[in-house]
Amino acid sequence: MDYIKLKRKKMTKSDILKENLLKALEKALGVVTTACRKAGCSRETFYKYCKDDPAFKEKVEDISNIAIDFAESQLHKQIQEGSTSATIFYLKTKAKHRGYVERQEITGAEGMPTNFQIEIIGRDKDKD
Repeated sequence: MDYIKLKRKKMTKSDILKENLLKALEKALGVVTTACRKAGCSRETFYKYCKDDPAFKEKVEDISNIAIDFAESQLHKQIQEGSTSATIFYLKTKAKHRGYVERQEITGAEGMPTNFQIEIIGRDKDKD
């Protein structure tokens, strides 16, 4: 008995397209439009596969996480190289709990508080 033949599943055209999409998505670092173009299918088809096939969707999410990991590693490299903007960005996004938050305060003339009043004007239905 040939065990390999028993384990093989006949691949449909959509199975092959899904495999090609996943390979292209990995090469494109998760950029769907680029992957679809390389695999020769529409974005609509890609999102239909994501909706209808949980296993495909899970693989897509794994590739997305790999792309995020790559971007984070690049950010860390820039921080190590002394990039001030990369350091500030990192602190604003990852260290909010330590006070690295950008806030804007709106004040009136010479720093005096402002007093906003909002009046909602609705259309009177009886006058129509």
